[in-house]
Amino acid sequence: MRISPVSLGLAAVASLFAVPAFAGQSPIDPADTAFMTFSTALVLLMTLPGLALFYAGMVRKKNILATMAQSLAATAIVSLLWFALGYSLAFRGGGAMIGDASAAFLCGIGLETVSGWAKTIPEMLFAAYQMTFAVITCALIGGATADRMKFSAFALFCVVWLFIVYVPSAHWVWGGGFLAQWGLIDFAGGTVVHINAGVAGLVAALMIGSRTGYRKENFSPFDLSMAFVGLGLLWVGWFGFNGGSALGIGSRAVYAIVATHLAACAGALAWSGIEWAHNGRPSVLGLISGAVAGLGTITPASGYVLPWQGALIGVLAGGICYWASIVLKAKLGYDDSLDVFGVHGVGGVLGTLMAGVFATASVSASNGQPRISGLLEGNPHQLLVQAEGVVITILWCAIGTAIALKIVDVLVGLRVSSDDERLGLDLALHGEALHQ
Repeated sequence: MRISPVSLGLAAVASLFAVPAFAGQSPIDPADTAFMTFSTALVLLMTLPGLALFYAGMVRKKNILATMAQSLAATAIVSLLWFALGYSLAFRGGGAMIGDASAAFLCGIGLETVSGWAKTIPEMLFAAYQMTFAVITCALIGGATADRMKFSAFALFCVVWLFIVYVPSAHWVWGGGFLAQWGLIDFAGGTVVHINAGVAGLVAALMIGSRTGYRKENFSPFDLSMAFVGLGLLWVGWFGFNGGSALGIGSRAVYAIVATHLAACAGALAWSGIEWAHNGRPSVLGLISGAVAGLGTITPASGYVLPWQGALIGVLAGGICYWASIVLKAKLGYDDSLDVFGVHGVGGVLGTLMAGVFATASVSASNGQPRISGLLEGNPHQLLVQAEGVVITILWCAIGTAIALKIVDVLVGLRVSSDDERLGLDLALHGEALHQ
């Protein structure tokens, strides 16, 4: 075959710009990296502005800005502390209880560095993704003490609680710690995020005390349309929260996203249906609350179950979280302002246990992961491990939160004065207020 001089010349020029293939080619996968970058953005969107709007819409007008400020403060504080030390302690090192400081201040994390937990994306991206989970967990707690906690107290609490409770829990479950070694499965944060946030919220509500006028005055939400928009952002962001926990694009991520969506739909209808039967009408607040209950409850199981099982978990979440938030809270008399414990705490417990019931080997084994079966596939031991993980997480979080709150109380005090509470935290703490 005759090759023309022009073809030879073009080939020579092209060779000058060709990228050589080396034996040690980077393991970073562009598709996985793009997917995880998008997922990281989605999870951050859940806190700002998702959770900020969701919470702000359910408090009284005089506390809207203060409630939003807590979400922003949690984002800023936790993000800086995470990259300074939190990530390293959670995901570096092989200790059973805690990691090490080898990646403190991002030391040793280069352009081509990958983590042992996510081998196809840059470790910097994996650290950023995990950062968004720490951020929203701290921000969630603020809903339990809305209307009465000092801004300075909340900010300092984020610092102390992150290292006492969250970082060790993340290491135990996701960083190779003892719960992971026992075989606990928690795809996206039933223990690390939701149980921790819910239990911490309950402990904080009990230690700080009820709002002034609780059960005597009107505490109706100021603007449920704001909360509705917040729910929409949370719902979409949850696709990054649960789908992104596959740590790469593939069938498992897709299954997690579909199970998450169906659980939210089922949770909204279940909660609203019970409320409709009891009160004679469905409320927008009930639909919103049920959707969040479904989203939170499916989280630990999302990457292990079939979509129809996700819908069933959503139904259970709507009913049980309704009972915890409406019936149980009224009987026990604690003032969890925005039902952080009833929705996230109880939902986290339920979802973590349901992962041990419904875990399906074919789903867990997609993308080359280990096959994990639950009770329905003949593995009752998995449910036992899940229950042990739930109990340990609750105890650690309750004790650690009480210690963190006591430290904060000694340093700056936890609660605003009764006069400031009456005036409203927007004016009292920030010198600002919404226009009349």
